[in-house]
Amino acid sequence: MLFACALVAACQARPAYAQQMCAADLNGNGDAADAGEMAYCSITTSGQHQCPLEETACLAAPSGDFSCPLGPQFSCLPKNGGATCSPHACADVASNPIVEEPPIEDPGTAPDGPVDADGNCMGTVEIFGGRAMRCRPPGISTTLSNCCKDKGKIVKDGMGSSVGSIGTKIAVAKGVFTGMSAAYTAFRAGATAGQAANAGANALIIGLDPTSIAISLAVNFMIEVLLQGCDQQDMEVGMLRGSGMCHEVGSYCTSSFLGICLQKARGHCCFNTKLGRIIQEQGRPQLKAFNGNLWGTPKKPMCRGFTPEEFQALDFSKMDLSEYYADIEARAQSDIQIDMKERVDAYLKAVGE
Repeated sequence: MLFACALVAACQARPAYAQQMCAADLNGNGDAADAGEMAYCSITTSGQHQCPLEETACLAAPSGDFSCPLGPQFSCLPKNGGATCSPHACADVASNPIVEEPPIEDPGTAPDGPVDADGNCMGTVEIFGGRAMRCRPPGISTTLSNCCKDKGKIVKDGMGSSVGSIGTKIAVAKGVFTGMSAAYTAFRAGATAGQAANAGANALIIGLDPTSIAISLAVNFMIEVLLQGCDQQDMEVGMLRGSGMCHEVGSYCTSSFLGICLQKARGHCCFNTKLGRIIQEQGRPQLKAFNGNLWGTPKKPMCRGFTPEEFQALDFSKMDLSEYYADIEARAQSDIQIDMKERVDAYLKAVGE
């Protein structure tokens, strides 16, 4: 992880006797990923471990014994002359390691497939294809930072590339990560946050076409996440999602301890343009091929593009493209539809020749 150490990493730096954790779903939302729902256990004077979550003072009896008001099944451990108890058990991290799911690995459909001697496409033609990706809300792996937070319209949309691969936009996102790396290196070398951001901005300007990215927003993005526990895919999704190019499929657990979820992730299908995302969202329900399984699962989003036959079967008169129209200045809706149809027809003709 490039940025600040997560709680799991900090655990390994503690003495062996202190490598015990506890976690609990205190707010009833199905995980223990929120602040205050996971903790290191403290060691008592008797050498036992005590979970600080919902720690309660024990009641002293005249005989000198203690009883836990949470129930007799919970042990009272000596503390500060008295005793406390907790309903949550401690467990050794070395014997029960935190289970981490890797980021979603989906390179997307290659933009240039094999062709025969006459130039005809021999592979599968996909229109408005996307890529499965994930970002992570606050949790143990992100040092409680929200790596799914929209970062604004950093990546610029463009209808001209609407039938192309998402690879172009992913390359832009990776370019911002390169700038982030330069900023982080400068910060670790003693630069101020402002100086580090300038170093990152210089890397951005050198490596990217300014027409593809909002440089000022990218710089603000670098400053905001400079010390967060977000990885490269978190950052890519944050930029594409904020630019309106991602459809969220749902959430799943990506980090757990003794079966208790400590970190969730949100699976997405991210597309090359906002238009591609809108047409996918409104086109899939029209097609039988997607019935009952519009987007796959949060852990394994299905982000394939339309086949030429599926695309030709779409009824655009039933689609609400107002979200996209709002981004286009001084153009009539009918003109945009005609322009879009002409571009797609030209693309289909090109790949079919």
